Amino acid sequence: MSLPTQPDELLLLHNPRCSKSRQVKALLQERGVDFVERRYLEDALDSEELTDLGGRLGQPTSEWVRSRESAFAENGLSMQSDEADLIVAVAANPILMERPILIRGQEARVGRPPESVLTLL
Repeated sequence: MSLPTQPDELLLLHNPRCSKSRQVKALLQERGVDFVERRYLEDALDSEELTDLGGRLGQPTSEWVRSRESAFAENGLSMQSDEADLIVAVAANPILMERPILIRGQEARVGRPPESVLTLL
């Protein structure tokens, strides 16, 4: 499943074990919003998609990587790691990606707090 290409397409990068991710999904459902769910731990984003996602978020990878996950240190990463190293690590260890993320067309928002995704609706 690829990232959205049209302005009316919504994709939720979702982890059902994450309470914030479940809250964002519920916000969308309560509003009757049509979206596609991608469980990124099972259907990981590749390096190209992650680079694209960073552009849509308008943030460097260091802003949407989970530095407290054990995989962060296990991969020899730090907050000073370069973008390419972070992207490779997130592609190999999708648990490192912040969640949830809602993508609409060429824009994306991290759902922390969950209401932050409402700017895309």
